[in-house]
Amino acid sequence: MSTNITQAGQTLFEEIRHVDERGLEYWKSRELAKVLSYSDYRNFLSVIKKAKEACLNSGKKVEDHFGDVTEMIQLAKTAQREVDEIRLSRYACYLIVQNADPSKEVIALGQTYFAIQTRAQELQEEKWALLTEEEQNRLILRGEVAKHNTQLAAAAQDAGVKTSLEYAIFQNCGYRGLYGGLEAKDIRARKKLKKSQQILDHMGSTELAANLFRATQTEEKLRREGIKGKQNANRAHEEVGAKVRQTIKELGGTMPEDLPVADSIKKIEKKVKPTPKGKKLK
Repeated sequence: MSTNITQAGQTLFEEIRHVDERGLEYWKSRELAKVLSYSDYRNFLSVIKKAKEACLNSGKKVEDHFGDVTEMIQLAKTAQREVDEIRLSRYACYLIVQNADPSKEVIALGQTYFAIQTRAQELQEEKWALLTEEEQNRLILRGEVAKHNTQLAAAAQDAGVKTSLEYAIFQNCGYRGLYGGLEAKDIRARKKLKKSQQILDHMGSTELAANLFRATQTEEKLRREGIKGKQNANRAHEEVGAKVRQTIKELGGTMPEDLPVADSIKKIEKKVKPTPKGKKLK
């Protein structure tokens, strides 16, 4: 029974899961009401009220898990109407199904699914809490650098940097500006990294922050100034890198090429990686 319920819940409740622009997951109260077979939304609101009380009694902030919003719904071809909606966290959904009508068959699916998923989330938070502040900062910044490098690549392509070789040259221009003339291969050699090792994966949080600033400001410059042509894009990237370097110097900071090499970030990722099914956490 457990496996079937878990699989059914996975399909049912994942289908109505949303993710916002910050990457945070949430469920909509009206969609959840329908899935849980509440035809009258007013009856569902009484369940949410009980869940909020349970949330408060558990010592958590209600507003962190139940967010009141207003949304527009389509009535006819052009007609729309505002409706009250509540954005629910996974924990809020867990409390709701614990306080819902147990006679409804689908509630069993919800109780199993959200109980398992909420505990899994708690375990992830516990793992995160075991990391040092530097490890946490590195994971966050490395993720941001990866995201903004993708956006920078798109901006560079719009400017005329088309091939993978051209992009490698473009990236080296940014490194040259930030690292006082050093290109990727020079940085790798200076930090005694193998060719197979990603430079970014071995940066500490300070160095990652400098590279994040380089990437975001270059993207902004390319788009703001409407820069066209790969040579102009390369020049802009090197100029931004040099300005970031100059700022570090003026603040009395350590130059990025002189910062210590950190252990691979893959080791940190393994610490917070979800436990494979069938294995127990120790």
